[in-house]
Amino acid sequence: MKTVKILPNYINGKWDLSQATETLDIINPATLEVLAKVPLSPATELNQVAEIAQKSFNSWRQTPVTERIRYLFKLRELLEQNQQDLAETITLECGKTLAESLGELQRAIENVEVACGVPSLIQGYNSEDIARGIDEMMIRQPLGVVAIIAPFNFPGMIPFWFFPYAIACGNTCIIKPSEKVPLTMQKVFGLIDQLGLPPGVINLINGGKETVDAILENPQIKAISFVGSTAVAKYVYSRAAANGKRAQCQGGAKNPAIILPDADLEMTTKIIADSAFGCAGQRCLATSIAITIGQAKQSFTDAIAAAAETRIVGYGLNKNVQMGTVISAESKTRIEGLIQQGKQEGGKILIDGRNPKISGYEQGYFIRPTILQDINPQGEIARTEIFGPVLSLIHLNTMEEAIAFINQSEYGNMACLFTRSGAAARQFRYQVQAGNIGINIGVAAPMAFFPFSGWKNSFFGDLHGQGQQAVEFFTQTKVVVERWLSDWSRQF
Repeated sequence: MKTVKILPNYINGKWDLSQATETLDIINPATLEVLAKVPLSPATELNQVAEIAQKSFNSWRQTPVTERIRYLFKLRELLEQNQQDLAETITLECGKTLAESLGELQRAIENVEVACGVPSLIQGYNSEDIARGIDEMMIRQPLGVVAIIAPFNFPGMIPFWFFPYAIACGNTCIIKPSEKVPLTMQKVFGLIDQLGLPPGVINLINGGKETVDAILENPQIKAISFVGSTAVAKYVYSRAAANGKRAQCQGGAKNPAIILPDADLEMTTKIIADSAFGCAGQRCLATSIAITIGQAKQSFTDAIAAAAETRIVGYGLNKNVQMGTVISAESKTRIEGLIQQGKQEGGKILIDGRNPKISGYEQGYFIRPTILQDINPQGEIARTEIFGPVLSLIHLNTMEEAIAFINQSEYGNMACLFTRSGAAARQFRYQVQAGNIGINIGVAAPMAFFPFSGWKNSFFGDLHGQGQQAVEFFTQTKVVVERWLSDWSRQF
């Protein structure tokens, strides 16, 4: 019988077995093989890690920024050298295709590259002679210990929205990966272990809700970065704020796309299919609702139905597979229940992806691409984040009606428009209430040197992950006003 490994934490520069009494199985969602067990580290361990990180901060912040980023240059090199192995691990535990996993890691590498520019990004500003003999300047200094609470859907990318910037700015860091997919961060920390960083600068602790609550309560942790559902984002943000911590909390989404009659049908169909069904719909920028305007209805409906029917679903490590699994049996059940709810609310199941039989992987957590046609715009299915490979279709008469429909949503993560009209594009990006806008783009994912935006119940906080805003989040400003003697000779 195969022995299943219990994953260690990485604390103070070394691997350390948790004293946790509870563990969870890490399951390959395609094969149902148990890959490992993850410990649910207790609050006492988190508090010990925070104490270690605080002690390390006192010396790390004195390390010149040019020295701090040298570790990131080396990390970038190691990530590139090990990209294939890391991608295979993501696919094993997360269920997405290998191509999607490789793309995810490329985004991680790009964030490391941008964080290597922190010596420029961290600069303040100064002004001489604000009064006679008095100068004033603003400088940026690190916060201290910061924590990252990561989700399951991008285990190799999302921690990199935050921690390269955090440590480059002089903070020390604690990462808690999702208990559903902790193996990827285990391998990333295997690379971090080769960097020669001072012990305690960056730490990994596995766990569940008790560990999260300990992060929220620990007074030595000054800032929290979170990505997950809106309900949990609200919880993390409110608890963090109540305890005087900075927080940036990315929540859920219901990303719409408008298709105007003048849109390029072939391009639009391909892009929306990739957006709706890529990563099995388990991403915060997945297109969830397609809104056709005027004569676009029938042609787009026929085209997207054909794209959904022909998408190849299977084990993510197999060649030619275009879509993998959802993350768990619970997710599969929830998604299939929402499909049925859409039907009960008056929608038509145009393409039904429930309960597919994937040869060789009959027990896997698969759902094929699904299309719900003519859903009720006021129904629950039009408002709920499905987080699965389900695209809902709505038809409206004008773009103004579509924008009004989009703006009534509680979410504001992303909205997209497909058109050849520059005037329509400008109206759309000006009026739509969403933080990430795509024009003839289906996944408007910002590059690493732009912030990953989000409005309304899709984001709680002021500063987002990535780029300059990450630098601002992980630093605090200090304004210095100083007077020097005007008679320089008196100094000697």
